[in-house]
Amino acid sequence: MRRLIYGMNLTLDGYVAAAGDDIGWSGPPSPELFQWWLELEQACALSLYGRKLWDTMSSFWPTGDQRAGATPAEIEFARNWRVTPKVVFSSTIDEVGWNARLVTGDAIAEIARLKAEDGGPMNIGGATLAGAAMRAGLIDEYVIATHPVLVGGGTPFFTALDSWVNLNLVETRTFPGGVLLARYERRR
Repeated sequence: MRRLIYGMNLTLDGYVAAAGDDIGWSGPPSPELFQWWLELEQACALSLYGRKLWDTMSSFWPTGDQRAGATPAEIEFARNWRVTPKVVFSSTIDEVGWNARLVTGDAIAEIARLKAEDGGPMNIGGATLAGAAMRAGLIDEYVIATHPVLVGGGTPFFTALDSWVNLNLVETRTFPGGVLLARYERRR
């Protein structure tokens, strides 16, 4: 059975985006934090995206390694992004590219099916899609990179749950700029 990992940058008050889907609060990550995210991406065999995050990632990473001034880590991230298989969940787009397939039906049923398969870990991105997977009890690990900023509202990292989810702390690390990374595994 595959593991499902939900990880994103978020504000101290728990948002992945401020009002209006503004993610400018995070600024460019430190080279150390970017390297950490790159290594997590490289460890995953499949990426699951909601439409909004897909739009963001697919508008930049297909050619991110060709950008003037791209760092070696950014070049590697772009290359890894292109070759990693992806599943995009959306009912509002008609097609996807870049080694991705589109699922327009029941996201939870498809994620559960993918989890039941043999294979490497999967990561899930996009707060709405991850929130549905969270409510369904499908997420095995949470990775939270908390930035020292308060935005007062927007898109929360966590969704409302029907019951508690007990977690075990696996790792903490501090990055430049006061970013605190924490990894938690779901207690079984």
